[in-house]
Amino acid sequence: MSRKFDLKGIIFDYGGTIDTNSRHWAEVLWEKYQLFQVPVTKEAFREAYVHGERTLARQPLVKSEHNFLEVLQIKTRIQIEYLVEKGLLDRNDAAEKAYASHIADSCYRYVLDVLERTRPVVRELASHYRLVLVSNFYGNIQTILKDFQLADYFSEIVESSVVGVRKPDPAIYRLGVEAMGFPAEQVLVVGDSFSKDMVPAKAVGCKVAWLKGEGWGNEEIDESLPDIILTDLPDLLSYVL
Repeated sequence: MSRKFDLKGIIFDYGGTIDTNSRHWAEVLWEKYQLFQVPVTKEAFREAYVHGERTLARQPLVKSEHNFLEVLQIKTRIQIEYLVEKGLLDRNDAAEKAYASHIADSCYRYVLDVLERTRPVVRELASHYRLVLVSNFYGNIQTILKDFQLADYFSEIVESSVVGVRKPDPAIYRLGVEAMGFPAEQVLVVGDSFSKDMVPAKAVGCKVAWLKGEGWGNEEIDESLPDIILTDLPDLLSYVL
C-alpha cells in the first residue's frame, strides 16, 4: 500500500474507529442497556440515542475539560431522561440515576479494553507517518486524547465543533489534508463510517481504508470504493508497513 500509493500520511477518524474498533456507538450503548436490563425496546433506545446526539450538537453541554467518562454520563443521562419523558421508561429517580451511571461506567471500561488493542496501532503508525485526527466531536477531543494516552501521536486535530464543519461534508477532510501538508493522493483516511468517512474522503482525493464492522445499519455501501477493507484495526499495519 505505502509503496504503491506513495503514502506519506494517515488521517484517523476517532469515534467508532480508535475507541471501539469498528462498532457504532449506538450498538455499544445498546449492549449495555441490555446488560443492565433497562426495560426499553431497541427502537425506543435508538430514538433516545438520536435525540441525545442532536441535543449535544445543539447545546454546549460538553465542556472542553470533560473527559470521556463525563461525556458518557451526560449522554446516558439525556437518553434516560428522554425515555422517561416520552413514557417509554417508568419514572423512578433512583433507577434512572443507576441506569445512567452503570451504563456510562461500563462503556468507559469497554473503551479502555479496546484501546489496549488499538492504541499500539496508532503508536506504531506514528513512528512511520504523520498522523492527523479528523473527528465529529464536542470541543473536548484534546482532553479525550490526553485521558487515553493518544495525544502525542497526532500532529494536528481537526474537530467539527472547532472548525464549524461536520462529516459527511467533504470540507472537513479537505481541512484534514491541509493540516497534513501532503497531497491528498498521498494520504490514507481510516474510518468506520462508509458515508461519513469513506465517501467524503474519497471525494477530496484521499485513499481510504474502511474499518467495516457493526454499523448503524442505514448506509448505502459500495465495497468497490475503499482501497482497503478491514474488520480489525491492527490488520492495517500489514497494508502500510
